[in-house]
Amino acid sequence: MRIDTIVVGSYQTNCYIVSDEETNHAFIVDPGFEAERIQKTIKKKGYLPQFIVNTHGHADHIGGNYAFNLPIYIHEDAADLLTDSSRNLSLYHGAEIVSPKASRILKHGDKISFGKTTVEVLHTPGHTPGCICLKIDSILFTGDTLFRESIGRTDLPDGNSRQILASIKKRLLPLSDGYKVYPGHGPESDLGWEKKHNFYISSRME
Repeated sequence: MRIDTIVVGSYQTNCYIVSDEETNHAFIVDPGFEAERIQKTIKKKGYLPQFIVNTHGHADHIGGNYAFNLPIYIHEDAADLLTDSSRNLSLYHGAEIVSPKASRILKHGDKISFGKTTVEVLHTPGHTPGCICLKIDSILFTGDTLFRESIGRTDLPDGNSRQILASIKKRLLPLSDGYKVYPGHGPESDLGWEKKHNFYISSRME
């Protein structure tokens, strides 16, 4: 499995292209903006994208969905944001960004088949009610739930600080330290580092 990271848009959103080395089949996580840059990487490397997974419904994570003509997977509590520019917050930033509707509605514990690989959906509400993380082998795509030494902001509409901490404690902290963390913004990390150095969660290990 290969992971390409493309940082897109003014919010510096991490878009990930996850690909199978044998078949070149791929899926895209959070194509926020600059769809042409993402498409160029796909074309240059010969990837065959199969679907998109949005970790939640904010505009900086869904803004490029329209450009790929691919099935879109998103949690059931975030699906409405795809087509509502007020709820995905783009309307308040001088744009009206909408996405095609979801092709598959996800719930906690769902499995997504990707070649010989299984992607597990972890529902981690808090930044928004419909946030998810994706677990693949020893890799976590954490969207705007967990960042390197930080967590997703909860001061936006529908954010909940207690809920995001509960999600991290329940869904992520029980996993082993070796899990690599690919967040929605900022640099990569791993769970062992976050358990020791992330101010927001290190005191909640017990």
